[in-house]
Amino acid sequence: MKNEAEILKLLKEKSATKQLIYRNTKEVFDDLVISLKSKEKSLTSLLKNEVENVELEFKSNGLFDVQLKFAGDTLLFHMHSNIFDFPPTHEIFKSKYINSDKKRSFCGVINIYNFLSDSLKYNRLNDEGVLIGRIFINKEKKFFVEGDEDLGSLFKEFSKKEINSESIEEIINACMIFTLNFDLCSPNFNDVRLVSVHHLLTMSMNQKIKTSKRLGYQLSYHEK
Repeated sequence: MKNEAEILKLLKEKSATKQLIYRNTKEVFDDLVISLKSKEKSLTSLLKNEVENVELEFKSNGLFDVQLKFAGDTLLFHMHSNIFDFPPTHEIFKSKYINSDKKRSFCGVINIYNFLSDSLKYNRLNDEGVLIGRIFINKEKKFFVEGDEDLGSLFKEFSKKEINSESIEEIINACMIFTLNFDLCSPNFNDVRLVSVHHLLTMSMNQKIKTSKRLGYQLSYHEK
């Protein structure tokens, strides 16, 4: 009976908390989808009389994936369906907000990736995207953001207010600015100069050239 009481206690407390966090995270993701659609429309309207051939496209890939393409870059927002805690050494455990209620550290997460638009357009399966940020949302709909450069300092601690359309807009703008300033660089010539005949005869172009903003591009081959 004691074991069952412990199970019931955990189900009521921890499992119920995680279900609440999941619902909060899904609500934030749905609001994010609305904001991305609005961003596509507003930028398309602003650009149509200013610049030609700058393509913007919003695309939904189901319940947990959504994309915003702008020129040569695509941002992919992916909501994970599970709930996470953090390692004991994480900075959030220095916060009074977390230490006053340990269940506040459980979070849903929305990952933000940057892909080259051509990688998705041409199904270049070896190409790599870059994780540029993560939005964490807890049971009270408080949030913080981990990420590169300005994105990581935007909301680096749990906010005093709930995540809302204004903060979502700010996150989207920061992601787009970071991505547009993060250019594809050509690798060192000597790193890619050698290509064997075997590579050329046995592999398609999509398989042998891997491209990402971190790598530039590189020739790769793995024996099966």
